[in-house]
Amino acid sequence: MEHFDPNNPWRIAAAAIYRKPTDSRIFGTVELDVTELEAFILQKRREGVRATIMHPIILLLARGVRTEVPEMNCYVRRGRLVHRDHINVTVSVLTEGGTQISSVTVPDADRLSLPELADTLMKNIRDSRQGNQEKASGSKGLLTNIPWPFRTWLVRIARWITVDLGIPLPALGLSPDAFGSFIVSNIGSIGLDVGYAALLPLSNVSCVITMGSVQSKPVVLNDQIVARRILTINAVFDHRVADAVHVGRMFKYLKAFIKEGNFEQLCAPPVKSEA
Repeated sequence: MEHFDPNNPWRIAAAAIYRKPTDSRIFGTVELDVTELEAFILQKRREGVRATIMHPIILLLARGVRTEVPEMNCYVRRGRLVHRDHINVTVSVLTEGGTQISSVTVPDADRLSLPELADTLMKNIRDSRQGNQEKASGSKGLLTNIPWPFRTWLVRIARWITVDLGIPLPALGLSPDAFGSFIVSNIGSIGLDVGYAALLPLSNVSCVITMGSVQSKPVVLNDQIVARRILTINAVFDHRVADAVHVGRMFKYLKAFIKEGNFEQLCAPPVKSEA
């Protein structure tokens, strides 16, 4: 990957102009024809790969950030952009019988194959649902025991220390990169197809991506109206880090890869680190 300096004049100005994350947002939506991808996933499930449509999307997003839009693998610290060495992905999951939302992280998601990503995510979700996210649970418990407005002050102080200054707080399970490069949430599992998630203030993610459910829709293909399986992808981007051109490059990469249909590439061995 070519070396680049994320701190161009506009990025430095944007970090001063925009606050995080109340007004620095870009919204985007794209529809993907995943008819062949669904068939591929079904084939892999028959071969023993415990994957759903979410897994290849996570993998493509991670690889797309690495190869197409490395600018999105940055975060703002003390008014300047910092480029991450890794692409870790946080995935929102349902816990407590579907009544609570938690999250798990997949380290170096871009370096994994589809089977590896599926196994890693399943293990992390199982651990989360069994209550092994002790630091996260401890942080939530701490906040509920602190009266208002002191809990608000504590959150603001923690955000200032970890997000603005870039200093980790291990006791709270917080760090400048605690939530990885971006967050993925499958809102289709709760009945939504279009929805734009908040850029979590205590995170340094450049975007939050939501997946709707896959639906059969009429599509013009070869001048014929046919039923195809369509997935809606929605995203909210931090405008201090990304511009519309970066959003467009990411979505174009997704569309092109899925249209080409070379899905076996997703099952290839992990990509080795560049020298």
